[in-house]
Amino acid sequence: MFRNIAEAINLMLRSIGRLLLCLLLCAGVAGIAGLVTAPEINGWYVSLAKPSWTPSRSVFPIAWTILYGLMALSLWRLWDRTIPSPARREAMLFFFVQLALNAIWSPVFFGLHNLHIALAIVIVLVVAIIGTIFTSARVDRPAAWLLVPYFFWVAYATTLNAGIVAMN
Repeated sequence: MFRNIAEAINLMLRSIGRLLLCLLLCAGVAGIAGLVTAPEINGWYVSLAKPSWTPSRSVFPIAWTILYGLMALSLWRLWDRTIPSPARREAMLFFFVQLALNAIWSPVFFGLHNLHIALAIVIVLVVAIIGTIFTSARVDRPAAWLLVPYFFWVAYATTLNAGIVAMN
C-alpha cells in the first residue's frame, strides 16, 4: 500500500514539475517579447499607421497572457499525458518550431522594425500552428484544442501585420 502511495506521489510531483517547466518555457518566450516590445510601444509603434481593426493596446497583454498559458498546457499534455511515440515526437517538434517562430517575431517587428520580414515570419507561424494542431490532435485532442484560440489570434495578428505593411 505505501509503495503505491509513494509511486502516486512521485508521478504527481513529476507531472507538476513538467507543468512548471512548460509554464516557464512559455513565460520565457513571453518575457523576451515583452522586453523587446515595451520600449517601442509609445514611440515607434504609435507612429505607425494601423488598420481600423487594430484593438486597443491594452488587449494585447491580456490576450497573450491567456494564450501563453494555453500553449503551456498544450505542451504539458503532449509531454505528460501521452505515451511516447513517433506521433507525439512529431507534435512536440511542431510545437517547438512554432514557439521559436513566435519568439523571433517580436524582435524582428519591434526590435528591428522590419515589417516585411515580420510578416513572412507570422505567415509561417500560422502554418506551423496549424501543423501543431493537426499533429497534436493525433495524440491528444485536448492539447490540440488548447491551441485553437492561439491560431485565431495569430491569424488575426497576421492581418494586422499585413495591414501595417500596406499602410507604412
